[in-house]
Amino acid sequence: MTQTIAVTGASGFIGQAICKRLTDAGYPVRALVRAQGKAAAPASDMVVQVTGSLEDASSLDALVRNTAVVVHCAGAVRGATQQQFDRVNIDGVRRLLQTLENRDASARLLTLSSLAAREPQLSYYAASKYGGEQVLINEASKVSWMALRPPAVYGPGDRELLPLFRLMARGIAPLPGSPDARFSMVFVDDLVDAVFAWLRCDHFTSGVYTIDDGTAGGYNWLDVAATVERLCRRPVRVLRVPGWILGIPAHVNRMASRVFGYAPMLTPEKLRELRHPDWVCDSNGLKEALDWVPRIQLEEGLRRTPGWPGYRRQ
Repeated sequence: MTQTIAVTGASGFIGQAICKRLTDAGYPVRALVRAQGKAAAPASDMVVQVTGSLEDASSLDALVRNTAVVVHCAGAVRGATQQQFDRVNIDGVRRLLQTLENRDASARLLTLSSLAAREPQLSYYAASKYGGEQVLINEASKVSWMALRPPAVYGPGDRELLPLFRLMARGIAPLPGSPDARFSMVFVDDLVDAVFAWLRCDHFTSGVYTIDDGTAGGYNWLDVAATVERLCRRPVRVLRVPGWILGIPAHVNRMASRVFGYAPMLTPEKLRELRHPDWVCDSNGLKEALDWVPRIQLEEGLRRTPGWPGYRRQ
């Protein structure tokens, strides 16, 4: 019988893509979800939902029962304090790791970190992702683990970058930082392929690995705008956004979150992370660790991303 794969964060963009590929390949999936009926897409007879959270020891026990493979996609991306991020991105990793370490059988754990962890001083989110990696480095003894640091991830199901691509398709490309800033990207299918390569790999070295689409030196916003121009056959004007324009809502969000108790996406710390000039990475270490190479770069990836004018049905 095919091994059941436990997945956290199954209702998110990347988690959904992983679950779909797993079930399409015949793997039973056990998904940790916050409430029945809200999680793991795609809906499938091969997806069993475990209601609970990373803070609940009993639900984590139920999640990993009779399985030795866990793909951890859950994470906090919104918040105005370090504690809001740490509770999920550090403490959640620790609880999941401890649950696996307390088993008699050996286990394997793949976690999705973030390239932001490379610069933990920039934001609460970045610091929390770095802290989650440190939990694995310093506390894993029996569990074989791998942490992937993806840059910006896009593709079918993405809701974060798609509005930006739609705006560019109308002829406007807002530039949030320096025109010299460069960044890597990765298409979601390539990221999922890396997860499958990890599943198939019998022996790998535990550690933190970056992943990208193979574009040496990454991209800048002019590269992205030029790609959108080719796909949409219309000029795209790059407009630099002054720092104060984004700074005002970022500071308002932080103050309002203290009053109303919500977790904002844009804060001064997040803005500092977004405006960082160097988010370029490569996949060289990952290629050596796994039988995997990226296949899809930006122009082809945007052609395969539905929901905007540059999409071309495959």
